[in-house]
Amino acid sequence: MYIGLDLGTSGLKGIVIDDQQNVVAEAVADLTVQRPHDGWSEQDPAAWIAAATQVMGQLKARADLSAVRGIGLSGHMHGATLLDADDAVLRPCILWNDTRAASEAAVLDDNPDFRRLTGNIVFAGFTAPKLAWVRNHEPDLFARTAKVLLPKDYLRLWLTGEHVAEMSDAAGTSWLDVAARDWSDDLLAATGLDRDAMPRLVEGSQVSGSLRPALAAEWGMSAVPVAGGGGDNAASAVGVGVVQPGQAFVSLGTSGVLFAASDSYQPDAASAVHTFCHALPDTWHQMGVILAAGDAINWWAAVAGAKAADLTAGLGPLRAPGRTLFLPYLGGERTPHNDAEVRGQLLHLDHATDRDAITRAVLEGVTHAFRDSFDALTGTGTRIDRLIGVGGGTRSDYWVQAIATALDLPVEIPVSGDFGGAFGAARLGLMAATGAGVEIATPPQIARVVEPDARLHDAFAEAHARYRAGYAQVTDK
Repeated sequence: MYIGLDLGTSGLKGIVIDDQQNVVAEAVADLTVQRPHDGWSEQDPAAWIAAATQVMGQLKARADLSAVRGIGLSGHMHGATLLDADDAVLRPCILWNDTRAASEAAVLDDNPDFRRLTGNIVFAGFTAPKLAWVRNHEPDLFARTAKVLLPKDYLRLWLTGEHVAEMSDAAGTSWLDVAARDWSDDLLAATGLDRDAMPRLVEGSQVSGSLRPALAAEWGMSAVPVAGGGGDNAASAVGVGVVQPGQAFVSLGTSGVLFAASDSYQPDAASAVHTFCHALPDTWHQMGVILAAGDAINWWAAVAGAKAADLTAGLGPLRAPGRTLFLPYLGGERTPHNDAEVRGQLLHLDHATDRDAITRAVLEGVTHAFRDSFDALTGTGTRIDRLIGVGGGTRSDYWVQAIATALDLPVEIPVSGDFGGAFGAARLGLMAATGAGVEIATPPQIARVVEPDARLHDAFAEAHARYRAGYAQVTDK
């Protein structure tokens, strides 16, 4: 058996799979985000350890962990976890959706080495500008920083005692030479750091260390290998079998992701498409990122005093987009705008605008944002032949068909079960423990295929044009 641990923004999930990759046990522990100032988003790493302890205790109660042969890790990317020389945490982790470092990101992005070596814009949410922000605003803490770890790699430190990162997560720091799959000394120096502050690098399917004996004894396990693992989206891609060119997935979670695998490094930084290493050797991926997808409908549900599922359940069959427009930029946006300052907008309200109309507008706004990412990815030559839908938002048939119609692509929905980051992490744990290769990363069984509504394609295209005009209107761009 193999364990996958996925550190999400709102919770930590653990699963156990058997040798046939069937899920035999799962557990979840909730997490919360602190937002002390506008644009800030933080978590206490101690909460991750508490959540992992809770999850492992639940898994032990539900499965015989003595049969576990490997562990894999997945987690939200870009977070800055600062440790001193004794591995003590210096401050709350600055998370992926924190935009405080926008000015620092702009300064780093003006250095052409960053785009040349990383293949990406230096986004405000990436790790390097966060360290530049700490250097500028918390210099005493910066001076005491001995190691910088990504969130899941802090879990790894607790599990193994090793400072290790892997390529897919490291690619989102703005410190990795993404083609060479190695830290760049020049990029580290630009933020006042060197290799001593960086964890050792491995591939996601390689062994990064072994479970500490004390934890192994507590959970009734042996000192099993812990795989490198993957950033949340790369691990999810391994979980749904998106590991070959032409394969892609669309994720409707807190954020929204359009992820396509590639067997070559083909960056186009100006498009704001993310070009990262995959969690498997000699593989890369391209990704469009929407900062607020499920977050957008959850925001509207809180305002409306209702549950998101109840808001979407009564919408009926897909219809042409209405006049009301929603721009889902609640905390800035990545692809294709790279705009940390833009904020959400509800446009063209009138007396006839009711709760259902706003619900549809919110779903449509995120759908238009996916169309932006799709255009950016395909504009770089990325091929998308097959699209799998994952994440909690795929429970809304209305939303999934809107996306299928806007992209003019069928969306395949897996059978019930979690094929996200935790499952991909468990697969990576299996690879590391057994030496298995990419052949085990097969697509899941598909429950249904949501086809585009050809009658509404032109209406969605016209609404997308109005959406783009709305963005230009509120930003004067």
